[in-house]
Amino acid sequence: MKTKGQRRFDLRALRDLVGEKVFARGEAYHRGGQVAILSVEMERVLAQVAGTNDYRTKLTGRGKTIDGECTCPAFEDRGFCKHMVATALAANAAGENGDADGAGALARIRDHLKNRGVDALVETIMDLAERDPALFRRLDMAAAVQADDKTLEARLRRGIDDATRTRGFVDYREAAGWAVGVEEALDAVADLAPGGRAGLALKLVAHAIARIERAVENIDDSDGHCSALLERARDIHLAACRSARPDSVQLARNLFARETDGAFDTFRDAAPLYADVLGELGLAEYRRLAAVAWSRLPARTGGGRARDGFSFDHFRLVSILDFFAEREGDVEARIALRAKDLSSPWSYLQLAEFCRAQGRENEALRRAEEGLWVFEDGRPDERLVFFVAELLLKAGRKKDAEAHLWRALEKAPSFELYTRLRKLGGKSARKRAIMFLEAQLSTQERTRWHFLADLLVRILMHEKLFDAAWVAVHKHGATSGMKQSLARASEATHPREALETYVGRIEELANAGGNPAYAEAAGLVSRTAALRGAAEQAAFIADLKERHRRKRNFMKLLG
Repeated sequence: MKTKGQRRFDLRALRDLVGEKVFARGEAYHRGGQVAILSVEMERVLAQVAGTNDYRTKLTGRGKTIDGECTCPAFEDRGFCKHMVATALAANAAGENGDADGAGALARIRDHLKNRGVDALVETIMDLAERDPALFRRLDMAAAVQADDKTLEARLRRGIDDATRTRGFVDYREAAGWAVGVEEALDAVADLAPGGRAGLALKLVAHAIARIERAVENIDDSDGHCSALLERARDIHLAACRSARPDSVQLARNLFARETDGAFDTFRDAAPLYADVLGELGLAEYRRLAAVAWSRLPARTGGGRARDGFSFDHFRLVSILDFFAEREGDVEARIALRAKDLSSPWSYLQLAEFCRAQGRENEALRRAEEGLWVFEDGRPDERLVFFVAELLLKAGRKKDAEAHLWRALEKAPSFELYTRLRKLGGKSARKRAIMFLEAQLSTQERTRWHFLADLLVRILMHEKLFDAAWVAVHKHGATSGMKQSLARASEATHPREALETYVGRIEELANAGGNPAYAEAAGLVSRTAALRGAAEQAAFIADLKERHRRKRNFMKLLG
């Protein structure tokens, strides 16, 4: 039990949570009397805070455990805001009287309404509904259930239309409010799903899904409101089907069309989801439709581009038919489904991984090696190469695993390929890889593209062969980022090279301009201090200041 004088929320924890600036702004709001406590419960405080607009603020927890939310834009962008600070301070100021369940403006309003007659309450609500379109729409849909089916359908359809209408583009800040209105419209339809009006609910929810899908292109749906609404609508559709029990064969046809033709994944995996409604007859029809569609898709093989096998029809049908094959325990059928599209290394990898998951490692290796052979003229897919090497090593075929890795490295060198070969072949693998890269670089014209040179330097740096790494930089070049990485790694052994690298980069950044560049340059200036004497460093900074004296922000950072 809280004693008098104790605070609901720990102020030090609150200050640490939000920072001094936000805390000070919250204090100003509290001192200005801009907080109206609506409700106070043991672990929850609800308030309305007057700011640019009136914001609804909720705090949960006690003491040092503080959480909550606010309807203001700052909370959406950054989290805990000044309105939440002001609410915490107001709750603390409420003291012991603020601890009673339901204390606050809402409790006073509730007590007041309880003492009014029904007619007075009706008049109050009607007056509010006339001025609040959202409240009017909500009450209109709630009242519509008393009408006959035709009238009810017309009213709820109109409510869905009004709620889903976008009236232009709905930006990020407006999307949540738009979604709330649609959710209310779906609530009214959901109320019909379990009862005798389930058939009407099916028609209305189909209309709602079409409207939501059409609205998506006009909404900044970064938070996924539309996906959540479509999922809710699908759940209502399922509940209505369970009550209405439509013809199972026709339902299978409708669901199959929605799953395979829809632009969204609203009815993805409909067969297992609706299995209890479809029954064996409906499931058989679903499978037949999928099998017919599958038979029309051509097999895809050979060395086309990686995306040649990409097809929504293919992936959706595989998912459907795989459900039925898994249901029957038919592994061969599941493998055959995945083997129909072998148009990319990735598709071979998916097939091989599935075979391994089913305990068929020999077949997994055979399929994966086949993929490497089919696409041997193209750039090797490292994922497939690593998969093959892993299974070969497991089978005790180390030389074969190394052969695949070397073949891949010689076609498309990478650090990951090197590290795997180094682990298997030791220092001899290191020597071979470095000699190979040196040979490749010696036959290439020096350009501004330094991929191979960077890779060589990275390998030498990884092996702590700093002398050789700097020789490679001077001989073949390297990107600025790689040179800086080498400089940092070798400051102790090669201070002169590191210093030259930092000085060159400082000049580039100072000339580029902009606060991020100035900050990076200032950091490098500090780093150079450890690489030379104090007098030389002072002269360097003085020269830097003289040449860049007009760049005020840079000068501030240099001190």
